[in-house]
Amino acid sequence: MRGLKGKTAIVTGGGQGIGRAIVLRLAEEGCNVALFDFKPEAAQETAKSAKGVKVQVYDVDVGDRAAVDAAVAKVGSDFGPIWLLVNNAGWDRPMPFLKTDRDLWDKIIRVNLYGPLNMHHAVCPGMVERGGGRVVNIASDAARVGTSDEAVYSACKGGLIAFTKSVARELARKNVLLNAVCPGPTNTPMMQELLGAGEHAVRWKDAMVRGIPLKRMGEPEDYPGIVAFLASDDGGFITGQAISVSGGMNMI
Repeated sequence: MRGLKGKTAIVTGGGQGIGRAIVLRLAEEGCNVALFDFKPEAAQETAKSAKGVKVQVYDVDVGDRAAVDAAVAKVGSDFGPIWLLVNNAGWDRPMPFLKTDRDLWDKIIRVNLYGPLNMHHAVCPGMVERGGGRVVNIASDAARVGTSDEAVYSACKGGLIAFTKSVARELARKNVLLNAVCPGPTNTPMMQELLGAGEHAVRWKDAMVRGIPLKRMGEPEDYPGIVAFLASDDGGFITGQAISVSGGMNMI
């Protein structure tokens, strides 16, 4: 992609799954990457796998605003100006909504909505001051069509899409472009942790695949290309969009 070499990116939740794939692709494109994650072992393994650029791990809980502010300031001193923010960190515990409680709501909202809000508020002022930057928010097709047993998670991701569009309007004249990428069902460590093993997991995956025109679930490597494109010079006339990457599962 044009224009990424030497740029600095922050990727939250970059230690595994989709985040790991994004970190490695951005590194391949020549970006230096600040990897925010609160699982340092996985994050360090990802950092070691990146070749030819600087990838540094920061132990950050994105729901903790003070920790976010401190880490973003440290990235500025370690790397210089931040060109790209990728809000990828996410968490959920699937459960019928009427069986959930406030503690679970708060945890889901803290990671999936407050986390990106904290990151935008800490990173975007520098982009505005410099007159340019990109934000790619990893939302979900659950935000676009709803998903059983993920009502609060879907609400957060729907809110993130609306937030992306709103801030894209606010910052367009400052050449700060924001877009959302919406994955469909994906084979990630988080997905495996949530589903577990056994017959139930197999049935669930089979049901998902039957509804996907391309007849497979997503893999982490299916998403970094669109992220890199939106961050590059080639994506310079795209802002405020929510782009589904789901094998055609939801054609709306």
